Amino acid sequence: MLTFGVEEEYLLIDPVSGVPVPRATEVLAAADLLPTLQPDEAQHELLQVQVEVATPVCEALDEAAAHLERLRAAVNTAAREAGCRIAAVGAAPFAGLTPVPVTDRARYRSARAEAPQLVDDLMLNGMHVHVGIPDREQGVAALNRIRPWLPVLVALAVNSPFWEGRETGFAGWRTIHFDRWPASGLPPAFADAADYERRTQALEDAGLIRDRGGLYWHARLSERYPTIEIRATDVQLRVEDAELFAGLIRALVASALADERRGTPRPQPDEEMLRAATWQAAHNGLDGPLVSPTGGPAMAAEAVVKELRAYAAPGLAETGDTERIDHLLREFLAAGTGADRQRRAWQEGGRAGLLGLLLE
Repeated sequence: MLTFGVEEEYLLIDPVSGVPVPRATEVLAAADLLPTLQPDEAQHELLQVQVEVATPVCEALDEAAAHLERLRAAVNTAAREAGCRIAAVGAAPFAGLTPVPVTDRARYRSARAEAPQLVDDLMLNGMHVHVGIPDREQGVAALNRIRPWLPVLVALAVNSPFWEGRETGFAGWRTIHFDRWPASGLPPAFADAADYERRTQALEDAGLIRDRGGLYWHARLSERYPTIEIRATDVQLRVEDAELFAGLIRALVASALADERRGTPRPQPDEEMLRAATWQAAHNGLDGPLVSPTGGPAMAAEAVVKELRAYAAPGLAETGDTERIDHLLREFLAAGTGADRQRRAWQEGGRAGLLGLLLE
């Protein structure tokens, strides 16, 4: 059984105006006093308008969902104490204070000094899923095999259509916005673990990234844990949606590792197609065609999602999550992506409608 854990980033917003507020220090101080939180489960992010939570290592989906419910409730309680709320949204929908204060840590201060505009624009929130791997060699094999499916995950998980008071025209603005850093977007294909180490170290030696934390790829090997970390998804409005993506991602990794054990030939997609597919996924979400990882012309999003579900099937059977994921996926597709729900709220109620959705 592959263990896994989930990290979520939240935006801190004023409950009346919806603008981001730099109160992470106050929120985390209040969180430290809550008996429902363990040490380090809630942490600082780069900007003071964000906080991050991390579940313990989990074996079952319902276990992870229960932790996320607990963490969200606790951090929102702490946010209320600090006069704000958390918003599980991929990009800041309303404009606020600029420049945004960074957390007082050396690496964050250095990032602000080197790329002030990029740092100010990092009011972007993701959901990161860590999946346990036997070793880094197997981790690189899994990276190579799930690469073609990362754009499909982007399309499913879009939850950032608005940016600082404007409709961006993209369902997943976070993906587009984040792709301005030296090592971002889709990870490259690697020959093996040694190749991964050589090439990531070369980026660090050249000064293009400060450390391995600067590998902002949609998937990477963790340097802190024996995991592969998938970072392609926006943070989700609902815990049920986070549970869905955690289960799908774990199943994709399980299916990839099974393919590697069987010696199934690794996919060799054209790099330009993968990059374009990621842009298309962030633009369309599920409201338009998507590039199929199996090749050929763009297809209806529903058909590509079915392909992802089919690839994940062996992994779901291995983890015992088939029935639960199918239920969650049906509910998700009926309700629409986070971007769909945000746009509906805006159309029906304007700024107040969108803010109401985020504060639910």
